[in-house]
Amino acid sequence: MARRSAADFVPADADDLEALREAAARCRGCDLYRAATQTVFGEGDPRARIMLIGEKPGDSEDREGHPFVGPAGRELARGLEAAAIDPRHVYVTNVVKHFKFVQRGKRRIHQKPTAGEVQACLPWLDHELEVVRPDVMVLLGATAAQALLGKAFRITAQRGERVDVEGRPSAIATWHPSAILRAKEHEDRERMRAELAADLEVAAQLSARLHRRAG
Repeated sequence: MARRSAADFVPADADDLEALREAAARCRGCDLYRAATQTVFGEGDPRARIMLIGEKPGDSEDREGHPFVGPAGRELARGLEAAAIDPRHVYVTNVVKHFKFVQRGKRRIHQKPTAGEVQACLPWLDHELEVVRPDVMVLLGATAAQALLGKAFRITAQRGERVDVEGRPSAIATWHPSAILRAKEHEDRERMRAELAADLEVAAQLSARLHRRAG
């Protein structure tokens, strides 16, 4: 049996974000759509020089249909503010467009997407990159980083480093905001917040250099 993929649902002539968003709402490229409330596509500046890429939607995002609107979104907004990046000028999305979870009573506990689910969904992200054409990708968390930089990539060792990706924009990987929220110790949360802001600053500076060079 042929492996399913989002590639089967991407319109051949899709050259704008709205067309991609409408097509993604009908995606059946993997089984995650069955339990999720809806597809959560990327949003933001269609000409953003920085694209922020997370793992997948969370519970709040799944219910509301927008990326990074829950607690992790508030943490990300805090990091952008600390890095002096205007949130109106970034594009925010996820590698996987459907919420993956396990039901425990009334709670929906998030689960990490499998490698197969990530690969099945990547065509949407690649088309977002093609339309937006950012200077820099900021990869939030290990799943996003490993999806685009390879399984050997480690956030703990390579966070904040520029990585050039063949066929895609340069990348900076950093903490996912939800990882900051999960940290048990106050000191760890504050350290990770400072590191996230610092990495976002690195991405902004890299974007500015690349933009000047291209101009």
